[in-house]
Amino acid sequence: MINIEIDGKQIQTQNGATVIEAAHQAGITIPHFCYHKKLSIAANCRMCLVQVEKAPKPLPACATPVAEGMKVFTHSEQAVKAQQGVMEFLLINHPLDCPICDQGGECMLQDMSVGYGAGHSRYHEEKRVVLSKDIGPLVSAEEMSRCINCTRCVRFGQEIAGQMELGQAFRGEHAEIMSFVSGTVNSELSGNMIDLCPVGALTSKPFRYKARSWELSRRRSVSAHDGLGSSLAVQTKNNRVLRVLPIENEDINECWLSDKDRFAYEGLNAADRLTSPMIKQDGQWQEVEWQVALEYAANGLRHIANGAGGEQIGALATANSTLEELYLLQKLMRGIGSENVDFRLRQSDFSADGKQQGAPWLGMSIADIGRADRFLIVGSFLRKDHPLLAARIRQAVKKGAQVNILHSTDDDLLMKVTNKAIVAPNALVENLTQVSKALAAEKQGAQNASGEAAAIARSIASGERVAVLLGNFAQQHPQAAQLQALAQQIAALSNGKFGFLGEAANSVGGYLAQAVPKAKGLNAAAMLASPRKAYVLLNVEAELDCANPQQAVAAMQAADMVIAMSAYKHRATEYADVLLPIAPFTETSGTFVSTEGRVQSFKGAVKPLGEARPAWKVLRVLGNLLQVEGFGQDTSEAVRDEALHGVDVATRLNNAVGGVEASAAQAASGLQRVSDVPIYATDAVVRRSAPLQATADAAQPQVRLHGEELKKLGVPSGAMVNVSQGQGKVQLVAVADDSLPKGVVRVAAGHAATAALGAMFGTISVERA
Repeated sequence: MINIEIDGKQIQTQNGATVIEAAHQAGITIPHFCYHKKLSIAANCRMCLVQVEKAPKPLPACATPVAEGMKVFTHSEQAVKAQQGVMEFLLINHPLDCPICDQGGECMLQDMSVGYGAGHSRYHEEKRVVLSKDIGPLVSAEEMSRCINCTRCVRFGQEIAGQMELGQAFRGEHAEIMSFVSGTVNSELSGNMIDLCPVGALTSKPFRYKARSWELSRRRSVSAHDGLGSSLAVQTKNNRVLRVLPIENEDINECWLSDKDRFAYEGLNAADRLTSPMIKQDGQWQEVEWQVALEYAANGLRHIANGAGGEQIGALATANSTLEELYLLQKLMRGIGSENVDFRLRQSDFSADGKQQGAPWLGMSIADIGRADRFLIVGSFLRKDHPLLAARIRQAVKKGAQVNILHSTDDDLLMKVTNKAIVAPNALVENLTQVSKALAAEKQGAQNASGEAAAIARSIASGERVAVLLGNFAQQHPQAAQLQALAQQIAALSNGKFGFLGEAANSVGGYLAQAVPKAKGLNAAAMLASPRKAYVLLNVEAELDCANPQQAVAAMQAADMVIAMSAYKHRATEYADVLLPIAPFTETSGTFVSTEGRVQSFKGAVKPLGEARPAWKVLRVLGNLLQVEGFGQDTSEAVRDEALHGVDVATRLNNAVGGVEASAAQAASGLQRVSDVPIYATDAVVRRSAPLQATADAAQPQVRLHGEELKKLGVPSGAMVNVSQGQGKVQLVAVADDSLPKGVVRVAAGHAATAALGAMFGTISVERA
């Protein structure tokens, strides 16, 4: 620590800090545009010029390191004159369009010009004009004449998102920001450029001209999509969500937000939004009163429970449902004699049930991810499934951490990967076993082993803070329990930690809510493989949310009664008997438990649309109609407190598993399917966001095979092929992808174009159309 003085105030700060960091630490404001605490120093706006004792001229506070005994003056005559001069130059070419600028009211340039700008301009020549640019459906760059070339957006792409998509071209007053290489910005974190832009050059395209910042009401909330639990602000006007922004939370999402969390709100008021209860009568859907719909549903469940028995009723929910909804759903099922309740819809291996010591979680805090120095990431489409965790790992790699990958696809993670083993799905367990054996040998001093597994083991053995992480693909794998047991073994050998990268908002909360089968209850896969007479669906679109959509839809069609609680009509209109409109997360209060086990409650930001009601209230009334005890809660907080009563969340989080039997992988009799759920197809709200569905990541799925596999099939890259699995067949474009191992076909799941296919893993056939 060293001592400096700023504006007569004695400050103790870290050696190596800059003047602007020391000032912010002491609560002293220095005007700036290009400086941002998460980005590298550019020092190109010069707005932060300050006077430093004994320095011949003003110095940029963002690029000047502190020194013992340094005296800094931020408001001296010399400093203020320099800052006013910079402001005059910045405003020379800036258009006078504040009244129509979307940044108006939250613009740094606007604020600074009040404090440091002159009352009139001395510049009478023509201002420069920069042509508008189309850089995609999310970020608007149509007013680039406003750009002050702070380069925050350029540095964000390079340093945080990992790819340089914007760059600065030309010089002097002709300098301008433009898309680099491709015409559009396709990063899954691109929306952060909007927040970073200190002027109105980069703005939100979906929000453009919708409202003024001072007209918006703000509600604090929690991300309902991936497992991170990002802190966000939902901004509304006239009972409609118009914008979502990040709230800075260094422990979770820092100051960033993924595009999925930022723009998913556009799907809240989609055309197929369900706003009234509906019952199917003689094959026709009719809107009815809530009382009629609820009594119809309750009578149907009662009839089946009393006749065929409660075990003939199954309940399925998505992990995007709130803790309260999941808790009341399982309580209702158990109250009518059924143990068949599950939220793990995309899971295919349930052999760890009863052997798992607690709720599977990240195994460490989110902040600890950035402190690890060795990573083994197994079966994860990391960038797209967990954008902000990928950004944290990217920063760790810059500090010297090593990343090792074991997966069935070789996606570009936009970071240096030390070792990677890309193998077919049925070879994942064998390869992870080899890593475990090689690591054990390495710990015993054995040297010179060759191969990818040995290289991964050497990397892990050389680390002090090891993180072994299982991604969505590993959790959905047919041998998921064995992968978990091996990950546990590797973490123990390396004195590291292992955990699960949570797929959805309540992947941990579902366990705490007890929304999993006990005793003789059936899990999600068993409920669909052996169809029940009745199903209760909570936020579920069976053809898109289940591991085997063919089987799921067939089970629904075979049931005597299907009660679909959903915010949207979707394909349930084909197989459901009752549609109950429930509120998405912006219209209800509730709780999500993040992948690190953080319990976060939130309030509704707007009133439910039409006749929609919070799902916990619907379940409570169903419980009363079915005369199940314990359904008298008046608030979601009361439900939450009951669900977590006596539960020490920290002690419930436990990834340890024992007694998992090793079983050989099924030999491949043909091409093996590799499935990812595209980033903008993960849940009902995201799937209906028009801006997200217009991005490159939401393009029609393709069939990707190794070039040699395409040659064997006699199919040129870019040709249409028929893809068959089980009883289903779809027609898609085939593309050569030599980063895939031979013998596999990559076809996305969770997408309408592939919903006719079977399980996410297994044999699949491809032939020329």
